[in-house]
Amino acid sequence: MPAPRLRSRSLRKVFRKVPGGRVSLHHKKKRPKTAKCGNCGASLKGVPRAFPFRMRSMAKTKKRPERPYGGVLCSRCMRQAIIDKTRQ
Repeated sequence: MPAPRLRSRSLRKVFRKVPGGRVSLHHKKKRPKTAKCGNCGASLKGVPRAFPFRMRSMAKTKKRPERPYGGVLCSRCMRQAIIDKTRQ
């Protein structure tokens, strides 16, 4: 029986082979969800699925694409936003 703090469905179960040869069960946090577009809700490309503590140590260029609205809007919505802005 695992420890009470590990008896949670919010943790994922990972099977690891230990040096002794047997397979051990480790409990890890689930990966965060993908970043979504602020306009249409599509998942953003080029934005890593990482925990905030990992994102803090990442370089700014690794966190989001180098384009206008990078990391906020998907490329389709970004193009549309730029077109709308130039028409005004």
